[in-house]
Amino acid sequence: MMVRTVSNLEDMAADRNDVLIIGAGVIGLTTGVQLVESSGGSAPRVHIVAEQWAEETNSAAAGAIFDPSHAQHDRLGDWAGRTARRFGQLAGEHFPGVTLVDGLEACRQQLRPPPYIESLPTFRPCPPAELPQGFVTGWRYRVPVIDMPPYLKALRQRFEAGGGTLSRGRLGSLAEVTAEAGIVVNCTGIGARDLVPDTQVHPSRGRLVVVGNPQGRKTFFAEYTTGEQHDMTYVFPHGATLVLGGSMEKGEDAAMPDDEIPDAILRRCREAFPGETFDDHARRRRTGIRPHRPEVRLEVEPAGDGHIIHNYGHGGSGVTLSWGCAEQVADIVFQLRS
Repeated sequence: MMVRTVSNLEDMAADRNDVLIIGAGVIGLTTGVQLVESSGGSAPRVHIVAEQWAEETNSAAAGAIFDPSHAQHDRLGDWAGRTARRFGQLAGEHFPGVTLVDGLEACRQQLRPPPYIESLPTFRPCPPAELPQGFVTGWRYRVPVIDMPPYLKALRQRFEAGGGTLSRGRLGSLAEVTAEAGIVVNCTGIGARDLVPDTQVHPSRGRLVVVGNPQGRKTFFAEYTTGEQHDMTYVFPHGATLVLGGSMEKGEDAAMPDDEIPDAILRRCREAFPGETFDDHARRRRTGIRPHRPEVRLEVEPAGDGHIIHNYGHGGSGVTLSWGCAEQVADIVFQLRS
């Protein structure tokens, strides 16, 4: 991997990369892979500059079950459908971190499942006898569940194998790069709040716990909420480990070292599944900041002699929308280059 600190962009300008992506989380990396692997022999040269490597980003902390309900946009269904197809292909290729998992979603009040769940071919209502303690309705289905650390690592390797390059650096403003790169793709997530700046971006802190999986659980559990609930219960299997969650702390953008919320997560999971062993001897905590926005921003705007394509504001559905949004960005890039 090429590592550079970006104090100025003269060397980058000399390279004249066709596309410069800002951000190396799941949105930036997926966009990079899509661009370098684009068909037709016209794939652009692509460079990613990021303050943090993928394994250090908020994306690495995600629980990452396929769920488009934590973002808003008229094209949400299209982006999610495209991403679901790509994850299905990746699961068939045994791509690191990607599995299709059967499981149960349930809620503590009488609510209908969201339309995108009811439309799944694997959807079926769940009888009360199959529900965990404290839940009154639920349904079963199969969706992608992503183990983010190995997935992000494999994405980065795939991006570099396709000819993409990366450098590490902090940018003070978009103006620093728009004068040097013809096409800039802004995939900065919560960073867009200050970099653009965009006052519509607001944070939501999420915390989860990773524990051992001594009983070999292979199915997921997810609590369905109305969106106003700050705490939710979920259990996602990743082979030898389980990801337990979770929290939604609106307006919070700093990591917190306390054990109060992780302890509460474990307590809720044990109450819901009293017959299971959640091995917390190797307990690890993850904290990430979701970049919420009233609507995902995916649009192009002129900038000097070039263009900026914004691709951020995916809230808690970044993984779910990643490939669909990357495909749309690629379409825009090729229109601009034609």
